[in-house]
Amino acid sequence: MQQYQSLRDDSQMNTVLVTGGLGFIGSNFIQQHFETSHESRIMNLDSMSYGSNPQNLANLQNNPRYKFVKCDVRDTARVLEVMASAELVVNFAAETHVDRSISDPEAFLQSNTIGTFSMLEAARKSNVKKFIQISTDEVYGSTAEIGFTEDSELNPSSPYSASKAAADLLAISYHKTYSLPIIIVRCTNNFGPHQSPEKFIPKTIILAKLGRPIPIYGNGQQVRDWIYVRDFCTAINLALERGRNGAIYNVSASNELANLEVVTRILNYMKKPSSLITHVQDRPAHDARYSLNSKKIREELGWAPSLKFDDALRATVEWYLANEAWWKPLADDKILSPTPWKEKWSQV
Repeated sequence: MQQYQSLRDDSQMNTVLVTGGLGFIGSNFIQQHFETSHESRIMNLDSMSYGSNPQNLANLQNNPRYKFVKCDVRDTARVLEVMASAELVVNFAAETHVDRSISDPEAFLQSNTIGTFSMLEAARKSNVKKFIQISTDEVYGSTAEIGFTEDSELNPSSPYSASKAAADLLAISYHKTYSLPIIIVRCTNNFGPHQSPEKFIPKTIILAKLGRPIPIYGNGQQVRDWIYVRDFCTAINLALERGRNGAIYNVSASNELANLEVVTRILNYMKKPSSLITHVQDRPAHDARYSLNSKKIREELGWAPSLKFDDALRATVEWYLANEAWWKPLADDKILSPTPWKEKWSQV
């Protein structure tokens, strides 16, 4: 335990334990937190699985306010040891790719549900001031109506979303039963720098650059509400600073677009032909539309997105075009598969 204790030497600084901080959203959160806060330290606990990329935080290696701990969130004893020197917790650690969950659902149960249980158990035995559970709009399922509110019924469709819904219910139960200072933040589809090439927007950008066919599931009319990752990180920081314990906050930027429209905008910006678009077999139980009402976090915490969708999309395209050295080692044929839910993926 002594190797972590030094992070609490300065009583003026909080220590934030971030899990999954080498991943897409987690690394963006850590970078933004250091840019905007000079009064906290961060411990990044990450198992370094396939979704982790040390390059995402390479610039922080010698920062005295940053410490990396290699650990699987399912290792409750080790998590408890690390958590002993933290006041605040943000739990990003998760398997997040729906297609992989269709091929290998057990990995998602292990990481997303059992992993969250392990984190909650460690928090129950610690003295954390706040525990932020990062969730997803997919726990609500598909809707043709107005956006889901925080009180809407959970109705997940995939093993991924079911594992995240189970994690949310566990977190709520720990708040009610043990009075743990839990806050759940549910967000729409994120995009931006350092997102895995297997995800929809970076995959489209990379395939377009390579001049390869861009797969669209079914008719491509599935609607998602998109948010730039840094705007989501701002929402998380607000929840961390002044969110109400026991609260759930939906985060959305009101950028509801069909998948086909998103691909078309990327191709237009990159000056690539629409003939690259290839319609492929739709994946099982593909939700038609996700939609969140984010009135609560806007009114209670004063959150609002800072970037318009087209500006954020353009910045994202430019980042991937300028950072081929980052994504090229990751973007093999399996990652860029037109139907990744048919591929065989290894366990966590």
